[in-house]
Amino acid sequence: ICGGQPLNMVPLGKLHFSAKISVGLLEQRLSGWTFKTNKKIWHLVAYNIVFRTYMNRTDRLLAIVLELQARGRQRAEDLAATFEVGKRTIYRDIQALCEAGVPVISTPGQGYSLLEGYFLPPLRFTPDEALILLLGGDVMAQSFDAEYRAAAQSAGRKIAGALPEPLRDEVRSLQDSIRYVAEGGRERPHEAAMLRTLRRAILGRHSVRFSYHARHSQDGAGAFSTREADPYGLVFYLGAWHMTGFCHLRQDIRNFRVERMQQLSVLPRSFTRPPGYRFEQRDRNEERTLVVRALFDLTIADWVREEPSYFVVGEQLRHDGLLITLRVRHERDVLQWLLGWGSHVRVLEPQSLRALLADEAKKILEYHTTSDSH
Repeated sequence: ICGGQPLNMVPLGKLHFSAKISVGLLEQRLSGWTFKTNKKIWHLVAYNIVFRTYMNRTDRLLAIVLELQARGRQRAEDLAATFEVGKRTIYRDIQALCEAGVPVISTPGQGYSLLEGYFLPPLRFTPDEALILLLGGDVMAQSFDAEYRAAAQSAGRKIAGALPEPLRDEVRSLQDSIRYVAEGGRERPHEAAMLRTLRRAILGRHSVRFSYHARHSQDGAGAFSTREADPYGLVFYLGAWHMTGFCHLRQDIRNFRVERMQQLSVLPRSFTRPPGYRFEQRDRNEERTLVVRALFDLTIADWVREEPSYFVVGEQLRHDGLLITLRVRHERDVLQWLLGWGSHVRVLEPQSLRALLADEAKKILEYHTTSDSH
């Protein structure tokens, strides 16, 4: 067992801490570190660190303690793989923890563990609270790029490690029984790089410029256009990331699907986000002035409810079928969704959409009745 010595000027890397130095002097020397002692337990609270190199190591030291708490005995190889460092680095980190008074037990051939009963300041969660935090971390890990995925996984380890043993077992059992699979979870390396750029622009309040491939726009279907926008935020819905912001070309707030962006760059020009702006405050129905009414066969009513269009605003079950009401900007917004139901749906209005469906059906018929298979 390491530790048990008085905590006076104990070396940790190149930094030195002293339990006897006044808070004012300690903050002056270490730019915001505060040290508290309480008999056998020492609590180290870090905030506003300017020494980034030391901060990274300190974060890892804390994470090692949490990992040992959460998983029990761990070999140096296991810890090295978890934190993506070499075994020698883990040896040095364990030695530093011992010198700081953390009771790490080393068992030859088996690895490291913490002295039974040792704990950091507890986080008091109910099983439901801890479960929802860990499941939320799982969702974020699936939805974000690699940078935030690693942060979500690290947060999950810290939460699990801070739970008392009986509660930890209960939460693990619940976590093994519940899974959330995010829609559209495939890897998009091109999109991941743009998400990092957009986050930087949002945090710094800088405008961005990009080429956008719109599916339907005022410039025609499938048109490319160069846009400059003030990014207000990122939203994940319909299985994809979207940037919401003020478009200088359209002079209005627009949503841009991130994977349709190209040649994204951050401009030196800054912007001010409207006071009190909230994503949920914008009524998207104001832009969708075209009302669509479609009648579905009763035989597929349940399946239509399971896979509704994003543009559905109402439904009514009638004796002759399920009446669905949608609000769109263009007929083509729902064309593919309606075609997917084949002959089980009839569009009642508008006439322009009925004509468009008939034209598409005619082309499909031509493609599948000709002898040319190419």
